[in-house]
Amino acid sequence: MISTARHLADGREILYFDSEPTARDAVDTRDLPPVSTRSQVRWDALLGEWVVMAAHRQTRTFLPTTDQCPLCPSSPGRATEVPEAEYQVVVFENRFPSLATGVELDVPATAPGAPLTAVRPGLGRCEVVCFTSDHHRSFADLGPERARLVLDAWAHRTEALSALAGVECVFVFENHGEEIGVTLSHPHGQVYGYPFLTPRLEKVLDRVRRHAADGGDLFAEVLAAEQAGPRVVTANEHWTAFVPAAARWPYELQLFPHRRVPDIAALTDAERDAFVEVYLDVLGRFAHRFEEPMNYIASWNQAPVHQGRDEWWLHLQLFSFRRAPGKLKYLAGSESGMGTFINDTDPEDVARQLRAVQLP
Repeated sequence: MISTARHLADGREILYFDSEPTARDAVDTRDLPPVSTRSQVRWDALLGEWVVMAAHRQTRTFLPTTDQCPLCPSSPGRATEVPEAEYQVVVFENRFPSLATGVELDVPATAPGAPLTAVRPGLGRCEVVCFTSDHHRSFADLGPERARLVLDAWAHRTEALSALAGVECVFVFENHGEEIGVTLSHPHGQVYGYPFLTPRLEKVLDRVRRHAADGGDLFAEVLAAEQAGPRVVTANEHWTAFVPAAARWPYELQLFPHRRVPDIAALTDAERDAFVEVYLDVLGRFAHRFEEPMNYIASWNQAPVHQGRDEWWLHLQLFSFRRAPGKLKYLAGSESGMGTFINDTDPEDVARQLRAVQLP
């Protein structure tokens, strides 16, 4: 993998990732104003969680037509976020970031009239990862070589964002499908560098430590049990993909490497190749389970930057809101109000369905 760093007209960094040496000298000719970010993070005293406030994102691009897609390569007469006329994989700083390194640092200690609601600057970084210059492709049909290049780019950005001052965890993810909430249909994902541990990481790490205090290894035991159970969908020498026994989503998979590693960057070449094999397999099953490809969220669970790295076990969650043809799982009263999921499918049956999908 070869990475080439350049800058856009407003000073944001853009990085091209290529499988072989490629000149990347195109210049962003747009007249762009500087990025203005007013993000804050505020402490929810009742839940003990940080909430990101990013009101400036209300003006971000929303569902443009294909001919106005800002993630497609630039062409004569139409400059986009990517100055080059073509690319393999490209990463750039989000123009409408929830968190940023250039955010206003002088913020009040607490929210107005709320002395228990601590306020901090929305310090961090948000990046966009474009998987291909082809607007009409999806990750499922990238092919092994391009998917591996994307994985290497994810590893590169995980290391880079982990090194930023103030970043506590790095989240790599893809939202796929308009029903998920995607506002740009071009095949892409994102990388967030948070200035705090997310609630999921904190909760899982706490459970791992409680289990260790009783002499157990929670991650290892969960993986071993699932590998021997009825919910495995596919596996190879280095990875197992299974429907979790307590799945929250109608269609949900977790992909675990067989070796404990903290993050994507720690995977060996053999483990990266093996991941691509398993991941493209399960994405194909999601794409062909129903007549229409399923919407999904792919969510990497990586170790915190500064704590618990030896205790963590990298894994990927892949889940869809689709519960049946023409039917979505909505987060209604129980899920949104109380945080208690009610699943409309049976994990063992979902695993059987996905194993039975005939891949083209």
